[in-house]
Amino acid sequence: MPAKGEKPDRPPTKAGIKTDKSSPGYSAQFYLMKKLLLSLAFCTGIFVLYAQKEKKFNDTAYLLPVEVLAIRAGEKAPFAKTDLNKNEIEKNNLGQDLPFLLNQTPSVVVNSDAGNGVGYTGIRIRGTDATRINVTLNGIPYNDAESQGSFFVDLPDFSSSANSIQIQRGVGTSSNGAGAFGGTINLFTNELNKTPFVSTGNSYGSFNTWKNNIQFGSGILGKHFTIDGRLSRISSDGYIDRASANLKSFYGSIAFVDEKNSLRLNIFSGKEKTYQAWNGVAENFLKTNRTYNPSGTEKPGEPYENEVDDYTQTHYQLFYNRKLSSFLKGNVAAFLTRGKGFYEQYKADKKLADYNLPDYFDGSNTIKETDLVRKLWLDNYFYGTIFSLQYQKNKTQLIFGGGYTRYDGKHYGEISWAAVQAAVPKDHRWYYLTAGKKDLSAYGKWIQQWGTHWQGFADLQFRQVDYRIDGFRDNPGLQIHEKFSFLNPKLGVTYTGKKWKAFASYALAGKEPNRDDFEAGNSNQPKPERLHDIELGVEKKGKKYSVGANLYYMYYQDQLVLTGKINDVGAYTRTNIPVSYRTGIELQGQVAVTKWLQVIANISFSENKIKDFTEYLDDYDNGGQQTKFYGKTTISYSPAVVAAGSINFIPVKNGEISLIGKYVGAQYVDNTAQQSRSLNPYYLQDIRLSYLIEHKIFKATHIIMQLNNVFDKKYEPNGYSFSYIYGGDLTTENYYFPMAGFNFMLGVNLKF
Repeated sequence: MPAKGEKPDRPPTKAGIKTDKSSPGYSAQFYLMKKLLLSLAFCTGIFVLYAQKEKKFNDTAYLLPVEVLAIRAGEKAPFAKTDLNKNEIEKNNLGQDLPFLLNQTPSVVVNSDAGNGVGYTGIRIRGTDATRINVTLNGIPYNDAESQGSFFVDLPDFSSSANSIQIQRGVGTSSNGAGAFGGTINLFTNELNKTPFVSTGNSYGSFNTWKNNIQFGSGILGKHFTIDGRLSRISSDGYIDRASANLKSFYGSIAFVDEKNSLRLNIFSGKEKTYQAWNGVAENFLKTNRTYNPSGTEKPGEPYENEVDDYTQTHYQLFYNRKLSSFLKGNVAAFLTRGKGFYEQYKADKKLADYNLPDYFDGSNTIKETDLVRKLWLDNYFYGTIFSLQYQKNKTQLIFGGGYTRYDGKHYGEISWAAVQAAVPKDHRWYYLTAGKKDLSAYGKWIQQWGTHWQGFADLQFRQVDYRIDGFRDNPGLQIHEKFSFLNPKLGVTYTGKKWKAFASYALAGKEPNRDDFEAGNSNQPKPERLHDIELGVEKKGKKYSVGANLYYMYYQDQLVLTGKINDVGAYTRTNIPVSYRTGIELQGQVAVTKWLQVIANISFSENKIKDFTEYLDDYDNGGQQTKFYGKTTISYSPAVVAAGSINFIPVKNGEISLIGKYVGAQYVDNTAQQSRSLNPYYLQDIRLSYLIEHKIFKATHIIMQLNNVFDKKYEPNGYSFSYIYGGDLTTENYYFPMAGFNFMLGVNLKF
């Protein structure tokens, strides 16, 4: 029988591991960059004062960045999308992770391990998780190459550097990197800041949460150069016990721009140290101790104080854009993403044999088990290039692009301490595994305007993935080498006329399995997934209002889902399901009722089904597994209703009161659609108060007070479950990730 409450110690992190403050080069890197950026910020501040006095800038016809235009959906593109500009991002940016800034967009559900949106957070779009959401930073792939998830905790406060964000729902247009099976998130920072500035954002709130940053931009220097930078720190004790987060980051960018060329270098980095809170809270604790954190409790007495996830990720991006003629422009970019770190755990009564160590004889007794502290490391390089060539003349636009990326990763585990230290060599490493992945893609897009009202869209992408895994921690002898090829067409048409826009599109996407999916015997390897996506949309815009509706049908072939089945190497991995689908309608609208009252809302209704589902249950009485057939069931974590809205009042000039609501319907934590394994629906009410002060000393002082969950709702947007047969009975254990009740954040942002 399994130990009660024990969850597999492989966390939902970067393919298994997460840099120590003592890691070579990382502390020095942060220290040097901090000094450099602070010096540049000071010089920029002096320059800002001088520039405001002189107010003399010779503007030039600067080349606009084109690296994102190749993959973003344009205004008339036949896909469901939401665009957020700089002002919309700043309104909500008080220190919470990026998913919480997107929480008001259609079909989005967010969650947080720590319970307050700081540290590890998650996002789902149309019920699909982060491993199926393509994320790019200035067009460069961000998804982890192995798990295919996106860990925004590694880029704390990156939103402060973002000029715009686009969210595409469904397959969307061809992008770079991981396949988009639920959506695409594209963040863009490369906008040219022509005017010098210095600003600082400071927030404080519940659970001792702090956010501080300083940003600066030089404006145009010598008619061609520009420098931008940011330093940030975010810290929080978290709502869940010990779920603390200590996050630091920097962003630096230098560019040369003229009317035909631009060259830009970005260097940005994030260091996170978070106390683990990914095990959730057992169901029986929800009413009596909903902030309970089991992490670190294997240590006798007080919980282990350093049960942490410690990781540093640094990005280097180099872009070159060239305007070849009045109708032809191109770009090429090279990048390197460097990541290194670990997660640390206290483990009690562990067998020495499990760590490739012999039994230890201390002179009188043979010792087979000991308490120990282990670190599971991930050390990786992700690098490559992307490119595009864009032609636009008269009513025809052609885009050709693609990229090539490589991932080189090392997974290894070390024992840093043991109760019986003599039995364990210093820094004993019990496994060392490597993995590699190559990703080659190319796409062509044709956008044609037919007459006044019609526009056609055609998009064809080829993608080839070469995956190599040299063993797993629990199965070091299992070698994987798989190749996948995908041909992904997309077709659509858009009508625009007067106040109306309507579109229809079809898209096919293919996606390779994740690292964990391959931990199966050679005869039981997973197949790639396919998705057929049909979208129909209509929108009407007036001077004071806009309304829209989007219908979608997403048909999956061989979608990978958890069934509880143990494969032939004894691992619980996802299984290909032949047929499943998602279908729904997304409604959204906004209206300016008066000059002082605005209403914005969206609501999504959906059905998310697996055609035939079989559950596998461990049978601890007789050994092996039993099966239970359910037929048509609901896909896990897929609420039938998701809604968001806000009512914005402007009672005085530069002042705003926003009543912000969010509703998420019931969700199931597995694919059996049983009420006993579900998350309750919830409605949240937030209030945001903001006031902008304009004066001579500072260009602007923006004061923001955010009151979250004002009705103190107890809710859980995420969880998991496992079941087994023991003593002749079916036992189900549910775990949840509770969110904080009423809490607040107060921000004061200054612009010079």
